[in-house]
Amino acid sequence: MVHAFVMVKTDAGKAEATVDAAREVAAIVEAHIVAGDYDVIAEVDTEEVYDVLHTASTELQGLDGVAETKTYISLD
Repeated sequence: MVHAFVMVKTDAGKAEATVDAAREVAAIVEAHIVAGDYDVIAEVDTEEVYDVLHTASTELQGLDGVAETKTYISLD
């Protein structure tokens, strides 16, 4: 199992809609609006690292209002 965190910057005023849409993505187990450099943090669980890539680069980046993502793979 691969566990990752994807930080998401959204367009202005899009954080709530983005977190709601992210929670509908199958590989995302949790998503939260946060304060700081990013607007949303999504927690991802997949079988393979390539599935994390697909989730971040296709499913999350394809959501309306997503401006940028940064992915961190958990090492523990």
